[in-house]
Amino acid sequence: MKVSELVEKLGLTVFSGHKGLDREIAGGYVSDLLSDVMGNAREGEVWITLQVHQNVMAIASLKDLAAVILVSNLEPHENTIRHSNDENIPVLGTSLSTFEIAGKLYQLYNQ
Repeated sequence: MKVSELVEKLGLTVFSGHKGLDREIAGGYVSDLLSDVMGNAREGEVWITLQVHQNVMAIASLKDLAAVILVSNLEPHENTIRHSNDENIPVLGTSLSTFEIAGKLYQLYNQ
């Protein structure tokens, strides 16, 4: 599944990184601890978090993640948006909680 399909199926907001919407998704990872994501997330995964600062994009870029989903109506900082656009890694948003969006992503990915 591509990030663009995920956006459509889950009604996600695309804040930035539009050029990366064709990235393929290889799974998902949920964590708010940057060091945990750096050590355990895998290339191509979608990262679900409540972190909105630019360090999120540094980790997403380092791990070559497919996209980042911000939960609970959170919005990325301006520097995060810039970095997302530079790296072509979409930053997406949802009003859902971490639990809810993780469950929906799991269902979609395992159909």
